[in-house]
Amino acid sequence: MRKNPVKDIQINSNTTLEDLISQFGEAGGFVASKIPTATSIIKNMNENECTKFLSFPADIMATGTRGLIRQLVENDMVDVVVTTCGTLDHDIARILADYYHGDFVMDDEKLREEGVSRLGNVLVPDDSYGIPIESWIQPILEDLYSQESRWPPWKIWHELGLRLAKEENSSESFLVECAKKNIKVFVPGPTDGAVGSQLWLFWQSHKDFTLDVLAEEHELSDIVHEANSTGALMVGGGISKHHTIWWNQFRDGLDYAVQVTTAPEWDGSLSGARVREAVSWGKVKPKARRITVEGDATVLLPLILGPLL
Repeated sequence: MRKNPVKDIQINSNTTLEDLISQFGEAGGFVASKIPTATSIIKNMNENECTKFLSFPADIMATGTRGLIRQLVENDMVDVVVTTCGTLDHDIARILADYYHGDFVMDDEKLREEGVSRLGNVLVPDDSYGIPIESWIQPILEDLYSQESRWPPWKIWHELGLRLAKEENSSESFLVECAKKNIKVFVPGPTDGAVGSQLWLFWQSHKDFTLDVLAEEHELSDIVHEANSTGALMVGGGISKHHTIWWNQFRDGLDYAVQVTTAPEWDGSLSGARVREAVSWGKVKPKARRITVEGDATVLLPLILGPLL
């Protein structure tokens, strides 16, 4: 009480990102005061012998934030990725074609007539998404099937990363970087997206083609149980967040946890649940360094991670 007075932010053309984040801690300002704490927690995760989880939903991969997520892998700040099928979709599609700027308020009926899907204020033409993904991935699945009929899903995503590395602009790919670094990408909902639909389509004519999801879960279990400590940067919620904290409960919870979310707490959703709620489930340790930062990840992640990259 009354120990730390609120100070005003002072910025000019010479102010660095580190300077600004430092001032956030002294200035208060609601969510702003949480940003240096989140940065500090992630820094601790990387300084200590910690297995680092990154979980996020697919939508941000349709934006330029994909580059920041890829940088985390490049800079060895991630050991395990847990995400959704759309991450595969958008990463592959954006190597093969372009997405475009749009607006949140557009004529969606007209967009559909023109063969364009709208993801918030990002425009995804049909000829940038499903069509190129199908023509690109089917020959690869044939090749993988000729080697083995039963695959843990993460191994398929690894192979896709290796194949993407041969494409133009491959340096922009998240999957390519994960494959280079041998980072396993876990997608607990592997059929919920364009890539998943392509797997189903391939299965129609290759009925012994199998996604061995239980073998994959066993590998995730081994990662968790062999870790000295674990930490997670969780963007949003849903299945990717839950899969991360679910498995960590079997080692009595995460030691470090940072969540960035726009969801309200009062609707009872996992996306809106603050990290402190996970303590009651044993998914985050009571004494873990933890924080929830409310707001748009496309704005907050550069602020949180910038001083560490």
